[in-house]
Amino acid sequence: MVRHRAASARVLAGFVVAATLFAAGCSGDADNAASTTTRKPRPVSTTTTQTEHKPTNLTVEVSDMKYSPADATIKVGQTVTWKFSDKAPHNVQGIGDKAMGINSPIIDKGEWSYTFTQPGTYRYLCSLHPDMRGTITVE
Repeated sequence: MVRHRAASARVLAGFVVAATLFAAGCSGDADNAASTTTRKPRPVSTTTTQTEHKPTNLTVEVSDMKYSPADATIKVGQTVTWKFSDKAPHNVQGIGDKAMGINSPIIDKGEWSYTFTQPGTYRYLCSLHPDMRGTITVE
């Protein structure tokens, strides 16, 4: 009878441990931990549909917390590709109504392209680092 009780106690303890682990795995704490961690954006390489058949005509390097060249002049129909290779993630965000279509995702490594189809001056910045600014003039 003592053996039977000891075996029953071990089985019961096993069930309690298993139920505790199961409940901990299903609790909301795991979700909260995941939502509070900071995840690094995945590298993204995108091009607009307009640029699939056109060569890239200007490359802007995004490194050392700046766009290089910061100011450039291109012709209507040319494509600008921003190449991201900085330690921090960045994006390209148009400033003003004219530049509304310039809106890259946040990228830490990779590139993003945009084809300019209308003449004008297009100002942009990094929304994460607003001191990073550039201008594309389209003739």
